[in-house]
Amino acid sequence: MSMSNTGATWASGSGRVRHQTISVIVENRAGVLARVAALFARRGFNIISLAVAPSDDEAFSRITIVVDLEETSVEQLTKQLFKLVNVVKITEMTPGEAIERELALLSVRCAPPGGAGPSRGEVGDLVRIFGATIVDVGQEALTVMLAGQPSMLDDFEELLRPYGIIEIQRTGRVALPKLERPSHHHKIRN
Repeated sequence: MSMSNTGATWASGSGRVRHQTISVIVENRAGVLARVAALFARRGFNIISLAVAPSDDEAFSRITIVVDLEETSVEQLTKQLFKLVNVVKITEMTPGEAIERELALLSVRCAPPGGAGPSRGEVGDLVRIFGATIVDVGQEALTVMLAGQPSMLDDFEELLRPYGIIEIQRTGRVALPKLERPSHHHKIRN
């Protein structure tokens, strides 16, 4: 399950919509994801993106959830999540505080050499510009992979759309807090 938009805001028909990324460490047990999803469904929270994978400790998994802030109070959501027995830790992250990435696979139409329609070279140019990778080649299509910031994937998808996207799959966002860095203050001499 993955729907994705980018950054802290994105345009919608009625204005700007804000969202929040939440990282939830849970015990790696059967049924935990179902309980988290059921909580969202019961409370009517809109999930923009959901990604789940084991953490560095096999006893725990990390669930990265992006929620619509127009409909959801993050404080209310956090309180509800902590009520679930298997939730160990919750980290709220804004785009400025997080490193966010996503992966996309896109199958795009392209004509064989001498055929009608967009050429492999045209699609290949976009692949190179974005640093994507061609992962499969067919008679009249290419499948490309791109990993990066969600906004970059949005841009890549938009530019490929005129060529004819046959299929697309995006993973949903994953995120970790930015690492702390020492601050360097420079004194100005008078």
